[in-house]
Amino acid sequence: MKSPVQIKRAYEEPEDTDGLRVFIDRLWPRGLSKAAFQYDLWCKDLAPSPALRTWFGHKPEHWDGFRRDYAAELQDEQAQARMGTVFAAAEGRRITLVFGAKDPEHNHALILADAMNDYARRHRLV
Repeated sequence: MKSPVQIKRAYEEPEDTDGLRVFIDRLWPRGLSKAAFQYDLWCKDLAPSPALRTWFGHKPEHWDGFRRDYAAELQDEQAQARMGTVFAAAEGRRITLVFGAKDPEHNHALILADAMNDYARRHRLV
């Protein structure tokens, strides 16, 4: 497996190859009912802090600062422990981080996937 963590929008259909589906937003995705949305874990605590999310506001001009600050948040001991918990829950399966943002190039899932793939390499999980 090239990388154990991939990303997918919440509005895309689940696939058998998704493995463990981890919803990573603090807020519920607009327009999705709780009955229709399929995920295995909801990890609000791996989402950006409310202050950082609000500051970013999905504005591409804030992307570089957001990327830097969110990556720093993910180095926190609790965030690192939570990543370990997600890998343990996956039991060797692929992990799909599911997010609601519309912009495929400027969203926190990209940063979290990089951090989690790095975590997997550092802990020899791949």
